[in-house]
Amino acid sequence: MAKNSSKKPIVMLALLAMVSAVLASLTLSAGAQTPQPISTDAFTLTILHNNDGESKLLPDDEAGFPGAARFAAQMKSMQTAAESTSNGVITLTSGDNFLASQELGVSLAREGALYDSIALSGLYDAMALGNHDFDLGPEVTARFIEGFTPSIPFLSANADFSGEPALQALVDAGTLAASTIIETGGQQIGVIGAVTPLLPNISSPRNVVISDVLAAVSAEAESLTEQGVNKIILVSHLQDVDEEIALIASLSGVDVVIAGGGDDLLRNDGDTCMPDDEPAGAYPTLVADSDGVDVPVITAPGGYRCIGALSVTFDGDGNIVDTTGRSVGVSFAVTPDPDVQANVVEPLAAAVAEVDADVIGTSEVDLDGRRAMVRTTSTNQGNLHADALRAAGTNLADAFGIEAPDVAIQNGGGIRNDAVIPAGDITTGDTWDIAPFRNFVVVVEIPRETFHVLLEQAVDRIPGAGGQFAQISGFTMSYDPSATARETDRAGDCSLIGDPGARVRDVVLDDGTVIVSDGAVVPGDPLRLATIDFLAGGGDCYPLADLEFTKLGVSYQQALADYISDDLGGEITAADYPVGGDNRIVAVEPEPDPEPDPEPEPTTVTVVRGDSLWRLAAVHLGSGIRWPEIYELNMDKAQADGRRLTDPHLILIGWVLELPAA
Repeated sequence: MAKNSSKKPIVMLALLAMVSAVLASLTLSAGAQTPQPISTDAFTLTILHNNDGESKLLPDDEAGFPGAARFAAQMKSMQTAAESTSNGVITLTSGDNFLASQELGVSLAREGALYDSIALSGLYDAMALGNHDFDLGPEVTARFIEGFTPSIPFLSANADFSGEPALQALVDAGTLAASTIIETGGQQIGVIGAVTPLLPNISSPRNVVISDVLAAVSAEAESLTEQGVNKIILVSHLQDVDEEIALIASLSGVDVVIAGGGDDLLRNDGDTCMPDDEPAGAYPTLVADSDGVDVPVITAPGGYRCIGALSVTFDGDGNIVDTTGRSVGVSFAVTPDPDVQANVVEPLAAAVAEVDADVIGTSEVDLDGRRAMVRTTSTNQGNLHADALRAAGTNLADAFGIEAPDVAIQNGGGIRNDAVIPAGDITTGDTWDIAPFRNFVVVVEIPRETFHVLLEQAVDRIPGAGGQFAQISGFTMSYDPSATARETDRAGDCSLIGDPGARVRDVVLDDGTVIVSDGAVVPGDPLRLATIDFLAGGGDCYPLADLEFTKLGVSYQQALADYISDDLGGEITAADYPVGGDNRIVAVEPEPDPEPDPEPEPTTVTVVRGDSLWRLAAVHLGSGIRWPEIYELNMDKAQADGRRLTDPHLILIGWVLELPAA
């Protein structure tokens, strides 16, 4: 009895297992997903995140920016709510935490922590670094990090900071790292940072060395796993969510990816983040990694407009078994955080208002600085800025013992107001909006061949918009956008990896000197180029890094302000800077092949009494001896009466005959 009774539970379990297997089979055959079991040791983590704040600290209701005080208040509210529904909560951002701007310029001019640092202190467990976080050089990056109270880790696994003392000191202190481990709800969460490999070409990291993203992130994930961490998040700033998606396909061991740099909108129906805009995908977007495991990818539009809220449930082994999320718009109705309002928004707004009130001139024409325009074609604002660089080089040439520049170039990516400035007063604040970076005017002597390569680089992205597109002064150029573009390794050392480019057709200086004619460089003396030190150092893959230059000690913002107030006497005229630019850069299309002359349509004639082929040829073709042409054209063709022309001497009244073209 005992023997039989001991087998009974086993038999019952076996039967239950068989029934379960059959039911599972039926469910799968019906096309439904098998729910993942959630174990008793499951752990639900809520991730609150944003990216690309970019110094949009002040509220601008008209432009749709709620400001940092409202953002901080809503982030704290969402964090409190998540703590009551989740086992753990973590707050992260994926870079571009500040941006060169009038607001940042005011902040830099004061003593102590940057306003951006004050506004964001206490909100995050860790932060990634983006390309704009290096725009003003490593010292400003360090000042931003040091301004946080309390201190938090800043992350970038593929960056070597040993060549920059200010940043290496933060590495030594543990503030700047490749990854970190954050404890929440009794669990350890690994967080890895990564920055775009384009950093040296689009920002100013100086001696910061950038390595391969995949290798660096994979090594950190493996290291964290070896330390017993089985929940890992990547906060990366690769410039476009598609870059993160492509990375995941080769990645293993990362559970969640927070993308940054692309201002991409991921949203579900009912989510409140920018509900009138078309999303790039669902929130989250699931992407299979190299092991076939689905990884949730999340990101948000910048400017403190949205907060992402992702809840992921892990089983005891650290595998994700459930994912839900939403993209939340920061409400303009929320009461601003009082500390941020008092210590950031109010003093910053007052300082900006003072700068905005400083009128340095007037413009009788709208000035076009829209991003899509200054990165694809010459505009009057782009021309104004390039002229300002050349004027600064000319005005300061004697003081620096150099010759005045022949030409000047301002890259479209350095023009940041992204707006049309209406005709009327121009203020110091406008020049800061246009030229916010810490770029300084330089003059460099450049061989004509190198200048030609530079211009090929400037138009290589057309018809797409690229920051390297040149706004020019002192010359005109034409290029063929349908010709082969220059191909450089923009993610590496800017070396030529394909075609050298054949778009630039003609370049002529304002004094009539021809530099390039029909695509070929005309031999002659080098040119003296005024530009900014970012480009002179090889930024945007301009071929200038190996050339010596003279730095004039004036920023490109100050050069613009001085040009308007002094060189132009405070008057920007429509004659000098017409709407639509003044055709300094012309896109020319190759001459199309001539269309062949259309074949003449044949004419017809109806035979009447007295007609013959000879008579028809004489009347319609000018000579009776052309009658064989009519005969050959109509021979053996059926007429309406069913008969055919087979005898040139016999045509019948009513027949319709075709005539050759005259």
